[in-house]
This record gives sequence, structure tokens and C-alpha cells, in this order.
Amino acid sequence: MEPPIERIRLSKNAREQLLKLKRATHIENWNILCRWALCKSLAEPTPPSIISIVTDSNIEMTWQVFAGNLSDIFIVALKQRCHNDGLETDKETLATQFRLHLHRGIGYLSGDPHVRKIEDLILLPSKVEN
Repeated sequence: MEPPIERIRLSKNAREQLLKLKRATHIENWNILCRWALCKSLAEPTPPSIISIVTDSNIEMTWQVFAGNLSDIFIVALKQRCHNDGLETDKETLATQFRLHLHRGIGYLSGDPHVRKIEDLILLPSKVEN
């Protein structure tokens, strides 16, 4: 499947939030934290707010580095979420929604006072309310 975006760039704010998460969880790889963040946002019932994201940090990765062997799963999950939110699934919409979900998820994870170690990330799915 074709990825929604080839290169992923983050904002300075997202970089600072990821640094906080790296210190708390001891997860060293940006891509792993970004995967958690995307999943956290996709699991939220409301769509992300449409905001302008300035990608002004030095954090950049390819889609392949971000997604690894889970690439198709992330693409399908993003397309399904767009469909559920009444959005098109063209490449531009998918890229925009990916950026919005990624940044929202990073904010959610870094702002969660219960995420203080890697085990707290693992327990997040069991805390999702229906």
C-alpha cells in the first residue's frame, strides 16, 4: 500500500514533548514513541482539531522508519478512521489527518500524568473507556 506521506517532520513542540516521553519511558527511538502517539489519537472518539502544524524541529523520519513492518496496518487504520469521520481517503487528506493525529497523540501521551514509565504505555489500551 502507498503511504500517506513519505517524510514525517515534527514541530518543535512535539519534539519537546517526545523528549519528555523519552526521559519517562526510556524508549530511545522517536519512531516507537510516534507509533504509540498515532495509536493513542486514532483511539480517541473525536476527530483531531484542524490546526496548522509548523514542522520546524530537527526530527524527521521516513514513513518506512516510522511504520516499519506495520506500514499496511497503520495505513488501513488511518483510512478507516478517515472513513469513520466522514472524510475522503485521498492522499492529501490522509497526509493531513496523519499529521494531525500524530501531533495530537504526542500531546496526549506527554500530557498524561500516568505515563511515567514504559509499563504505563503498555497499560494504556486497558484504560480506554467505551
